This record gives sequence, structure tokens and C-alpha cells, in this order.
Amino acid sequence: MAAALLVVAVLGYRALTAVQPPKDLTPGNASKPNVVIILTDDQRWDTLWAMPRVQKDLVDHGVTFNNSFVVNSACCPSRTSILTGQYSHSTGVYTNRGSEGGFRSFNDGSTIATWLDTDYTSALIGKYLNQYEFAGSNGEVPLGWDHWVAFPKAHYDDFALNIDGTVQQFGSATADYSTDVLADQAVKFIQDTEGPLFLLFTPKAPHYPAQPKGSDKTAFSNLPDWRPPNYNEADMSDKPAWARDAPLLSTAQQQYIDKFRLAQMQTLLPVDRAVGHIFDALEQTGRLGNTMIVFMSDNGMLWGEHRMIGKGNAYEESIRIPMVVRYDPLVARPRTNNDMTLNIDIAPTAAELAGVGAPGAEGLSLVPLLQDPDAHWRNDFLVEHFAPGGPHGNPPTFCAIRTDQYKYVDYMWGEDELYDLQADPFEMSNRIHDPALSQQLDKLMQIKQQLCDPPPPRKLDYYAPG
Repeated sequence: MAAALLVVAVLGYRALTAVQPPKDLTPGNASKPNVVIILTDDQRWDTLWAMPRVQKDLVDHGVTFNNSFVVNSACCPSRTSILTGQYSHSTGVYTNRGSEGGFRSFNDGSTIATWLDTDYTSALIGKYLNQYEFAGSNGEVPLGWDHWVAFPKAHYDDFALNIDGTVQQFGSATADYSTDVLADQAVKFIQDTEGPLFLLFTPKAPHYPAQPKGSDKTAFSNLPDWRPPNYNEADMSDKPAWARDAPLLSTAQQQYIDKFRLAQMQTLLPVDRAVGHIFDALEQTGRLGNTMIVFMSDNGMLWGEHRMIGKGNAYEESIRIPMVVRYDPLVARPRTNNDMTLNIDIAPTAAELAGVGAPGAEGLSLVPLLQDPDAHWRNDFLVEHFAPGGPHGNPPTFCAIRTDQYKYVDYMWGEDELYDLQADPFEMSNRIHDPALSQQLDKLMQIKQQLCDPPPPRKLDYYAPG
């Protein structure tokens, strides 16, 4: 599975994306604000309730963005979009591997790390990009990073870390649980760094195989089964062939999904504790009042909706993510925000706070929304997906447009989808052929033509899974 979405009324959009000089964003403008981004892997937007430190330290003091999305719901494309503020059609990274994806397809010469390089000490701690395994195992460190603690290949235990070019092995002891090891590294970085810092903390959790730490394996023992209206959807006749051909989930498959969901929740607990440790280190070093902390995920996850498990498509469960931003100088009290925010908004936000440019960024700085909940914002956005399997992809290549009410998915090989999300939030009724929505469809098709430019590659080659 794989895939994606993005943006605004197009003429006004380009003006909105320009990064403006910061407007005295720090107390007395005495120092540049620190930037800390905590990025989980495959975490759904509706799971923050299970993370008490995130609730206490971030939600209760920041802005919770209830409608946050990724513009390509696969790991590597999403992470390159976070680093650059760009869509896949600009990064060139559409997939996790192959000629259109993975580590070697990404040009790391212009990212948050390089933009902040002059005035900041930067660190990535955790997972970088898919297919980094060979480079990471040989000590390669991407451009712009002062401190580098990255998995060549992410695991919960029995893993290696490339630490500033030297590879160190870790085992399967309790003390070697990777989320905890990474948290210790993050705390040490905060404690040992002088001046402004930029930290990107990226644990593996709660990605498959969602391996909980021993002490967390009994958590959430009363978690009810997940059975929303679109779970194991009975009638998929209105869906395109790639979706409707999926058989109903068997009892064994449903049990597997239930166990996987529970394990995902359990693996979030060490991440939550890591958030607490990072927060405490910022407070102890006197940085908390001048730090923007972002908590988010690289994509969502389906737990049986539409008979599916996974991500990489345009359904809500795949593209929606949690996003919370705490920045005390701009946010006096906690609040929620329902504007559509995107993973490509993070890079220009960090750049504006740091007072540097964000060359090529296509997202919007979140600073206006942090300052003013009524600030003018986008009305629509794009999601992209490239499938090397051509019409046989799962799903095939598409560009999708989402507004606050509608979602239109234009598959390169036909059989499109259209949903009224206000009337049908679970996307159970595809109205692509409904005459009542023909005018709305025409508008969405026009937006797609403007935003999906250039469109994803039109190729029929295949790559081996990895």
C-alpha cells in the first residue's frame, strides 16, 4: 500500500507560502528559539489519549491541530516533505524505495538542518529514511547535521546506530530497547549543547511489528475492539477495483489486527516517557520557555477500515496524523484548531521562527495560526501517490484533493473516487457518478490540475518489496 494529499486557493497560495521575517517571536528577541520535532512512525491521529506526558506537557499548553494531514502517506516521502516543506513532485521522492523513492532519491542539500546550520546545533536521533541501511552501516551522515544518531535500519531491539559516523551495536536486553536508548541520546544532546538547538527525534514506534517493552505488555488490557462503521466494509461495490477486490477480513485477520492495534498502543508508552524526558531536559537547561515543540507522525494507519490494514492510500485513516505544537511565546493558553495543517508546514514554520529562509518550501508557516486562531488559511490540499505497478498498484498512482467537505481521488488509470466527508465521514459512499455533485466535481478537477503539477510518473516498472 502507499499514497497521499494538499493546499489553498491557488493564486493566493504562493503569496502565503513566502517566509516572512520573524516578528519578535522570542521574549525580547534575545535569542533564537530552539526547535524540537518529535516524529512517530505510523501513528494514527486519534491515539493521543494514550500518551499522558504528551497530554500534560504539550496538549495542555499548546495548540492541538485536529485536522492535520500528510501529502503522501508513505514513510520516506512524508519524511522528506517534513524536512523540506515540499511535495513529492518537488522532492522527487514518491515511494520508500526504487528510482522514485528511498534515501538515494533524496537530495539532502536543502532541508531544515541546512537552513539552520549557521546559528543552530542540530541533531537527528532515530529513524532517517528508508533504504538508508547500506549508507548508515558505512557511517554516512547527511548534510547539515552536527550530531547524528540514526538507525541504518530501525528495530526495537538488536539494532545498530550510526553515531556521528561510527556504528555501534545494541542487543536485546531491556536496557537496549531502542526508544529508551534514543531518549537517552536526546537528553544528552540537550544537556551538552550550548546555544540554540534543533532536535529531530524519530523513534521507530509504533511501526510494525510494534514490539512493546516488557513492562508495557500488560498495558491497555481492557482496550475494546476497534469496529467503526467502515470496518470490514460489507459493500465495496462502489470502490475502484484495487479496493473492492479485497476480500472480507477473516476472523483470523481481524484477530491479528486487534493484536497489532494493541501492540501499537503499547509501543507508544515508551515514546510518551521519552517526550517527558525531553521536556524535563529542556526545562532543566532553561530552554523550555523559548522552544517550539512539535509532536506529529509521518502518516496514519488503517485498522480494518475498508477491509484494509496499513497506509499509502488516500483514505482518512491513512493521511490524517496527530499534530500538537507548544510554543509559549505565542500560545498563552491551550486550544484546538480545526484548520487543515500539513506535514509540509513544519519546515517553513521552523525557518520563520529561526529567522532564515525556506528555499523551495510549498507549505505554510504555522506562525500565523499560533498567533491568531482566526488567521487566513488554506481551503484545500493535494495528496500524491506513485505506484510502480501501474494500473495494478495497490492503490494505483493518483492525485487527490481534499477540502473541508470533499475528497476527490483521481487515479491515473481510471475508476476515481469522490466523497462528501461531512455527510459521509467514513467514506462509505463513492459519489463520483452522482449528478448532484457534478459542479463540485468540476471545481475539484480544476484544483487538481493546478496542484498536481507535475503529476506522478507514468511508469509500469516493478520493484521488489523490502
